[in-house]
Amino acid sequence: MAPMEASPALLPAQPETVAHLRDLYRASEARAARLRLLIEAGRDLASVTPDTIEAVLARSARRAALFAGSRDGEIVLGAEDGGLPLVAPGAAGRCVGVLRLADARSFDDVADAEDRDALVMLAQLIAEAVDRAARDTEREALLATLRERERRLEDVVGRLFSAQEDERRRVSRELHDGVAQTATALFRRLEVDAAPELAAIARDLVRELRGVIGGLRPTTLDDLGLEAAVSALVQGLRDDGYAVAFEASGGRDWPEVIETAFYRIAQEAIANIRKHAGGPCPVTVRLTADAAARRWEIAVRDRGCGMALRDADRIPGRDGERVGLEMMRERMLAIGGTLRFRAPADGGAELVARVEGRAA
Repeated sequence: MAPMEASPALLPAQPETVAHLRDLYRASEARAARLRLLIEAGRDLASVTPDTIEAVLARSARRAALFAGSRDGEIVLGAEDGGLPLVAPGAAGRCVGVLRLADARSFDDVADAEDRDALVMLAQLIAEAVDRAARDTEREALLATLRERERRLEDVVGRLFSAQEDERRRVSRELHDGVAQTATALFRRLEVDAAPELAAIARDLVRELRGVIGGLRPTTLDDLGLEAAVSALVQGLRDDGYAVAFEASGGRDWPEVIETAFYRIAQEAIANIRKHAGGPCPVTVRLTADAAARRWEIAVRDRGCGMALRDADRIPGRDGERVGLEMMRERMLAIGGTLRFRAPADGGAELVARVEGRAA
């Protein structure tokens, strides 16, 4: 009977086979370590922000040192020598710093070629993160500067409007208490003296003065508040034949700065209706105040022809129209509010001014 041959699987491994397997295992472990280094560091660096950049770079330096078998590692921003260069992406190839390992001054000091490649890729990831954080910091600084300039501009515009209203109030009072009273006395005297033609002239003068006073700063606004002042504007529109529905809710105590701005909005909106609605038509004017929610709104809607809208921003095309709306927008910006103007699909025009979140 012939002797049985041993199965190849049961034969003892040859020394060269064992060594080869060990080499393959070590190579596999090394590749896994390189992959783990790049994945972990890449994930960390991808979410870096200007606030976290210091901590993330410290972790990346420790990872690089452990991977390279060095005692310690650090990243020095702004340096260009004494370590592994960190070159930012882009054609300029700007060096943003160096990665310093205790036992390596350059990539060439790392013996294994694949380890060198892994460190080169890590350095690229670090450089990209540093560059991105620097650009984010610059962008935030620019945005902060722009916000501060915008705040200052709004403050200046607000003070200009306030000074303008104070001057209008002063002139209005002087006209009301001086010239208007004299003109009224003249009219009464001429009536008594039976001078009808002269009395008619004096009466027209009084009417014109009252119109000027109302345009400058209506005493009703100061004496009775926004609701009464807007109601007077509405009544003037009704006298011209318009069917005006006036609604007011939320009480009569409005913050003075909002009260003044909304009155000017109503004044300009009603003037626009007279100019562009094409004659008497239905009009809705609504005042809404919610002091508890710190929300105030005025809306003016007409059902006339509407203003000719010509551009994407839906601002009327003629210069005078654009200036009027821009002035209203500036007034609202100055008090932290918004203004929206639109042409509804069913015709006419609608203007809504709103202030939210402002203390009363």
